[in-house]
This record gives sequence, structure tokens and C-alpha cells, in this order.
Amino acid sequence: MRKGAETRERLLSIAEAAILAKGFGATSIEELIAEADITKSGFFYHFKDKTELARALVHRYLEQDEILLDNLFKRARELNDDPLHAFLVGLKLLAEMMADLPEGHPGCLVATICYQERLFDKDIHDMTQGGVLAWRERFVALLQEISEIYPPNDDVDMEEVADFISTIVEGGIIMSKALREPKKLAAQLMILRSYIKLLFSPRLA
Repeated sequence: MRKGAETRERLLSIAEAAILAKGFGATSIEELIAEADITKSGFFYHFKDKTELARALVHRYLEQDEILLDNLFKRARELNDDPLHAFLVGLKLLAEMMADLPEGHPGCLVATICYQERLFDKDIHDMTQGGVLAWRERFVALLQEISEIYPPNDDVDMEEVADFISTIVEGGIIMSKALREPKKLAAQLMILRSYIKLLFSPRLA
């Protein structure tokens, strides 16, 4: 990796950690360049302003998110070819991954932007909305595949169930932080897993 690319990536990592910790408005360019040990002109070489930095952060965050979920659910499908059981395996793998974070999940950049929406332009809001819709699309596809084999035991809209998954993840992150219980997100994911299992498990005759 070229030095310039390494510096840019380091700036993004530093900025993401700062924004998740205290918000976008409270994060200054001065503190970022101090921690990255570069000059102000060095910062502006990579990003013309904080808005461009935010745009790059969201793009990177959503891209990493998609890669993580792609790999996780691909691995789950390799472990079990049945769509329901593969999905349950995927949720368990995700829960275990979250449980392995010693300080808990650092926070969701998409949620942080939504909480401070007036600080960002339409382009950034469109990006975050696209990220949320991508989660919906991913989980709707998985749930519909499951429902073709295992009709759900309740009259539920698969799009709402897909959004419920996102809600559990976001809510679990908030609960973990509010209660200072790093394992809370993993526990909530396992409850979600139980719900999915009950929703689709064949009823006993």
C-alpha cells in the first residue's frame, strides 16, 4: 500500500473512532491531524473538507459492513446447506463475533449520522439510507428463501422481519453502551435467533 493510501486509511480510522465516541460536530480537523501526525495541508490533500471526509467514512463503513455479512453468511451456508439452519448458524456466528469484542461494539456510523442529521448533506443521507435498504434487501432474500421451505408460523411481512433484524442490532448496540454490558448485543442476537427458529420451525402434529 502506498504511503498516501496508508495515511488516508489512518485518517479514516482515527476519524471514525472519534465520531463514534463523541459525534461529528465535536470532532475537529485539528485533533485528527494531531493524532495522525500530519500537517493540515496533508489532511486537505486527502479530503477537501469535513463533508468529504464524512462521505468517505460512510462509503468505507457500508463497504466493510457488506463484506463482513457476505463472508459470514457465506460461511454459514457452507456449514449447512438448508436455508433456515444456515441462517441460524449465521446469526450465531454474528453473535459470537460481537461477543469476542472486549469493549463491545464501538457503535454504528449510520445511526450516528441519523442522530445528527442536520450536520450532513443529502448525498450522505442518501448513502446511509441505501445502507439500511441494503440490509433489508439482504435479509428479505434470505427470509423468503426460508419461507418457501418452512412456511412461517405467524402472519408476518418478511420485509418487517428483515427490518426487525436491523432494529435488534442497532438496539443491541445502544443497550450495550447504555448498560456498559459489552455482551448485551450478542445476547440480543441470540434472542433474535430463537425468534427466527420459532417462526419457521415446523409445527408438531
